[in-house]
Order: sequence, then C-alpha cells, then structure tokens
Amino acid sequence: MLDLVGNGDVQPSAARVAEAAGVGLRTVFRHFDDMDSLYREMSEAIEARVLPVMLRPFTTSSWREQLRELAARRCEVYEAILPYRITASLKRFQSAFLMQDYRRMLRIERSSIEAILPPALLADPVQSNVLHMSLSFQCWRVLRHDQELGVAEARAVFLRLVDAVLEQSDG
Repeated sequence: MLDLVGNGDVQPSAARVAEAAGVGLRTVFRHFDDMDSLYREMSEAIEARVLPVMLRPFTTSSWREQLRELAARRCEVYEAILPYRITASLKRFQSAFLMQDYRRMLRIERSSIEAILPPALLADPVQSNVLHMSLSFQCWRVLRHDQELGVAEARAVFLRLVDAVLEQSDG
C-alpha cells in the first residue's frame, strides 16, 4: 500500500494491494482486519519516517528563527507525506481512524507552532491563525498540486509567505 500510494495510486483498493503484493485478497485481510487496520499501519510507517525531522532540536534561539526552521522542516516533511496525506484526505470521511488521525495531525501542527510563538502573538487570534494557515499542509498541497510548482519553487514560496507573515508580527 505504501508503494502504491507513493507511486501515485491515491485510492488503492484492498484487491489492488493484494495484487501488488502478489498475494490473495484473503491474505491481506488475514494480516489486516479491515482497511482501517491497513491505514493505521501505513500511518505508523510514515510517522516513523518523518518523526526524526519533526523532533530535531532547533538550532536557533529566537522565536522568529525557530518558526523559520519549523517552516523549512515542514517543507521536507510535507513533501515526504504528500501522496499519503492526499490519500488519507480522500478516505477520511469513510474511515473513523483516518478522521481521528487527521484531527490529531492538525493538533500536532498547531501545538508545534504555539510552542514557539510569544504570548502577545498567541493573544492575537487573527495573526496566529494566519501563521497556522501559512504553515499548513493545505498550503503546501496548493503550491505543489494546484499551482503545479516544483519542490524548490514551492519551498521558496512557502518560506517567503512565512517571512511576509512574520514581518507583520509585533511579537
């Protein structure tokens, strides 16, 4: 499933997973009780891949520089998870696990920003929400898919957007 999604099949069926793995459909469901079990394992594998990047200590001390570091890391992480997150977004309304995981990821994204921001900026809901939107996976997806930018171009726009938002911040 990881290979199928990673190679662009955003909605592989259990039958397609079985075919790609060279096993019967029953074998897939012998290992996974249902599609949510398969999604859960896929999520764990992806998280293990990107967690070291997300948890790397900051090399700077000011909140503005840390936010820039966070933005650069998110470019790396978002690009790595792009096909998987799109697949999960398509299926999350049919899967309790994927919906729960989606909400969990949004909370992690939000809390990692809020851990950096000074109290004055956190007290401004408009400005802090502008930062959350600027640093969101949805922003990255729009740049990569809707605007069809390459990774380097999308990264430049993403980081410039964060810099523009920071210029408007009083914190």
